[in-house]
Amino acid sequence: MTGTLPLSAFDAAAILVVLAAALGWLNHRHLKLPATVALTLMGALASLAVIVLDRLMPSISLSAAVAGFLEGIDFEKTLMEGMLSFLLFAGALHVDLKHLKRGALQIGILSTVGVVASTIMVGLGLFGIVQLLGMQLPLMWCFVFGALISPTDPVAVLGVMKTARVPPTLQATIVGESLFNDGVGVVIFSILLAAATAAGSHFSLLHAGEMFVVEALGGAALGLVVGWIGYRAMKAIDDYAVEVMISLAVVMGGYALASALHISGPVAMAVAGLLIGNQGVSYAMSEITRDHLLKFWELIDEILNAVLFLLIGLEGIVLADRLGLLWLGALTIPLVLLARMISVGVPLAFWRDLLPFKLAFRVMSWGGLRGGISIALALSLPPGPAKDILVAATYVVVLFSVLVQGGSIGPAMKRWAPADPDSPPSKAEH
Repeated sequence: MTGTLPLSAFDAAAILVVLAAALGWLNHRHLKLPATVALTLMGALASLAVIVLDRLMPSISLSAAVAGFLEGIDFEKTLMEGMLSFLLFAGALHVDLKHLKRGALQIGILSTVGVVASTIMVGLGLFGIVQLLGMQLPLMWCFVFGALISPTDPVAVLGVMKTARVPPTLQATIVGESLFNDGVGVVIFSILLAAATAAGSHFSLLHAGEMFVVEALGGAALGLVVGWIGYRAMKAIDDYAVEVMISLAVVMGGYALASALHISGPVAMAVAGLLIGNQGVSYAMSEITRDHLLKFWELIDEILNAVLFLLIGLEGIVLADRLGLLWLGALTIPLVLLARMISVGVPLAFWRDLLPFKLAFRVMSWGGLRGGISIALALSLPPGPAKDILVAATYVVVLFSVLVQGGSIGPAMKRWAPADPDSPPSKAEH
């Protein structure tokens, strides 16, 4: 970026927050779209406008300038080492542990076996697609793509479910799966990436299993420990400002400790959020503290999601020189949807007595949105031809997921489970 001053971290954050606020205001006043959909759409349109301007007036080098700004942000570190810990903790705070316990088996299977099954199906399917298109991509790298695209991020669905007539156990299952499959997906991605690179030359299934157990169970154990410490500290005092700071310490300190111990920070934050959101809110806080803490984390969640989905839209500029790979992404969309339908549909077929099958299948299949985690994992891949292919495919799938699935899930939910507080919930559909 010749002739321009390098941006500091504060400058980058300031630009993103100002953009998110301005576009959020525009959406609230005029477009009236779901916030995540609107910000992603406007970011994508901005990307397209920059690319078109660059083609019409090459001398301005606008794409290079914006791409340099985005690459300077380091999406992977910004999300995986910063935003994700806050987002998962904030999401877990609002999950009712009683309902979560009822769906514990379903959540455990969907967020582990379901993610593994989706990874395998997407990996094999992508390998077939690249062979069909005459591209060169080793099978192991196809499985890496399966791992990074399988975690879901149903932010848009959760807001809609508050007004729809969805059984509490199903709500908890959807929320719980989204919380834990993020952490599990990141662990599987790390294992497969090691196998796909030189570091994985001595890779074995036994070693992969050991890594999975250590990272996932270690993360859950750490989450319990830091969550319990935070709970006990909050219970010993009654000062909302200090208790909000304690919750911040749990998130930032706990995630940093998880990284140092090489265990799953996302799983740790989900578990800590569940403990604080249930035990802490019920037994360790006054009404004033509870109100301040929950509103604080709701605001953090809103701000980070706004910036995150704006970044997803803007990442299209990075793909300006890889437009030929977008066809691969378009062919990958039905593959990812089919893998999601099978990975949730098969287990749900065995749980007809626990969950309304038709409603659960529809919501979890179409509402299993892909988001910033998939983009961040793709951008974290080592440079090379494989990265170019996987980043392009990931961007197209995520853009479709947020804009098409996220934009239609609200009206669809109202048809599938209409809000009607005056009538009793319908019986489970079989």
